[in-house]
Amino acid sequence: MNAILVLWWRELLRYTRSRAQIVASLGQPILYLLALGFGLGPIFKRAGAGSYLQFLAPGVIGMSVLFSSIFSGLGLLWDRQFGFLKETLVAPVPRIQIMIGRTLGGATVAVIQGLLVLVLALIFGFRPTNWLVLPLAVGFMILIAVLFAALGVAIGSGLQDMQGFQLIMNFLVMPIYFLSGAIFPLTGQGVVLTWITRFDPLSYGIDGMRNVLLGTAHAAFDPGVDFLVLVTVGAILLIFGAHRFSKIEI
Repeated sequence: MNAILVLWWRELLRYTRSRAQIVASLGQPILYLLALGFGLGPIFKRAGAGSYLQFLAPGVIGMSVLFSSIFSGLGLLWDRQFGFLKETLVAPVPRIQIMIGRTLGGATVAVIQGLLVLVLALIFGFRPTNWLVLPLAVGFMILIAVLFAALGVAIGSGLQDMQGFQLIMNFLVMPIYFLSGAIFPLTGQGVVLTWITRFDPLSYGIDGMRNVLLGTAHAAFDPGVDFLVLVTVGAILLIFGAHRFSKIEI
């Protein structure tokens, strides 16, 4: 348990000490909210779908949580390069505790990042239908963060250097985001795209946030389905990530 807390705290300290990283990580969400939220807003409104900023904000929050959580897992590469991972693995603690500590630390950082983007969205004009549901939205952020932090650890456990980083970015992270319905509605799509989006776990996280923040009119699934899928996939990835981390070699 002490190892879990130490690694969780280390991830938080590494994030809070880098103010430049915090500011830089907010650049892309701000660009999406301004360029897409206001730029495409008139088109979305003329189509009779209401405010595009309202629709887009949960997607941008989900994007921030996705990127922060999965890249925290890929931080194993940096720890491997600078020797910290070797020092951690030789410690007399079970590897499962090390994996859980890293995953929870990365997930916590991702949730903090999502909350910062939520504050930005509120400043730009986003308004939930009921302010009392904000804790439920945070709950979906936590589920997204844990799921993809575990995936990041599983992937990072198999990478030996930074050469595979760009491959992961181009062929995994970006498709997960763009096919999640973050920037377009999940309803009314063609058969192929509909099936693809159904297999994207981020679709259920963003849809869950839209369910609680905007109401069912903007959502594609029942909130119970969103919750069940995220919990199930998250548990599977935690087990898979723990298995991969237990096999890691230095």
